[in-house]
Formats: sequence, structure tokens, C-alpha cells
Amino acid sequence: MKKNYVVEKLRKGEKVLGTFFHTASGLAMDAVGLAGLDFVIIDKEHAPIAVETAVDLIRAAEGYNLTPFVRIKEISRSSVLRLLDGGAKGLIVPAVGGTEDVKKLVEYSKYLPIGNRGMAMGRGTDFGLNTLPLEDHWVLMNRESLLIPMCETQGFLNQVEEIAAMAGVDGIFIGPCDLSIALGKPGNFADETVQAAFRRVLAACKANGKFSLIYAPNVTLGKEFSEMGFDGCASGIDVNLLLSAYLHLVKDFRAVL
Repeated sequence: MKKNYVVEKLRKGEKVLGTFFHTASGLAMDAVGLAGLDFVIIDKEHAPIAVETAVDLIRAAEGYNLTPFVRIKEISRSSVLRLLDGGAKGLIVPAVGGTEDVKKLVEYSKYLPIGNRGMAMGRGTDFGLNTLPLEDHWVLMNRESLLIPMCETQGFLNQVEEIAAMAGVDGIFIGPCDLSIALGKPGNFADETVQAAFRRVLAACKANGKFSLIYAPNVTLGKEFSEMGFDGCASGIDVNLLLSAYLHLVKDFRAVL
């Protein structure tokens, strides 16, 4: 089993930085790995990435000690199991409505006695090679494989204190755009209603010893979120960053050609 470097850093109190990944390209993952990020979120919700491709991308990320998370596309047992068995070090879960959704996620993703995850010796456990005694294996996997539901709905926000207190929930990731839309303030992260929601999620995480992550579209917001007390953020999407770089290249060259 590969080490979860993000867990190690977070437990030391260090901040972590990641990005979203849409291109389904192993070569692009090499570039992300070389950049020095802490984690990458392979996005099966918004990008056309199959399970087999996701596992290949997980493998590529591991070669750079880049912690591979996966944003699953739905709350289902198969979505959870196939990615964890494939070696994902954490699941980022979108569109969570409230505690009932989270209870299902804990059941699917955590081994006994916390959940009821089905047992399989996939590549995430080196196919069972040198596996620990079963109970010790469960403890290790429950600790190293993170379950991080996203707060991006009003229902989640209404129950965030209860969710943060649940065994099996390792942290909460705020999707600020969708959350601001749910609050009737689309894209207005400076609005007091949205700011209060951010603080509420953060306080619930701190009170229960859970990790707090958030998407930061730019460095200015990243600094603001860090100063608020978030443990880390994700920024950018690989294909958007590629487009931005080429737009700048074309602009610069058109000015001299």
C-alpha cells in the first residue's frame, strides 16, 4: 500500500495544495506530479474519465508522491469501492444532500467497525501481498483512505455540525461556487451570507478534529482561506491551465510576429 502523504502533512499541521484533473492523460499527470503539488483530484464528476483510466492516473500520480484523490460521480457502492480498491487515497464526494447521504458513504468506504466496506485485495492493497492481520488492515485503511464529502448544498450546510461529528468522515471540502449558488449569492464569495457559511463549515471541522479543504480560484482567495484557518485548498483544472498558458503564448507572439 502506497503512503498517503497528505494525511502525514495534515497531521503535522502543514497546509496542502492540490488541483483538479480532467484530461485523462498520463503525460499530463506527469507534469502535474513534477510541479510539486501535494494532491490531485481526478474528476469523474465533470470529466469523461472511466474507472480503468482513473486507476492508471492514480498509478502515475503515485510515482511522484502526489496523493491521488478521486471525485466520484455519484453516491453508490460501486463508485466508492472500485476507486478505493484501485488505490485512491481519498474520495471527494459532490452533491451530498445531508446526513443520510453521508451515512451511506461511510458504510461503503470504511471497514468495520466504522462502516461495512466490502473486502477485496485490489491494487490499493498491493493485491493482498504481505497483508496485515485483517483487523490491523482495516485500521490502516480506515486511517489512510480519506472520505471527504463536499459542502455545496443547503441541505449539507444545515446539517454540517452533525456531519462533521460523524465517525468515518475525515474532512469536508467546500465547493464555494455551488455553495454560493445554493445560498442565492452566485459567485459572490465576499457576501456575508457566503462568508458565514464558510466559517460555519470551518468551525464544525475544527470542533471535531476534521480536515477542512476548499477550492480557491486564485492566490488572493487562497491566502484569505488559509488565514481563515482552512487546512488546504485546490486550485485550477489541468485543461484550463493548459488553455491559459497557450492564450498567453499566442498573445505574446502575435505582438511580435
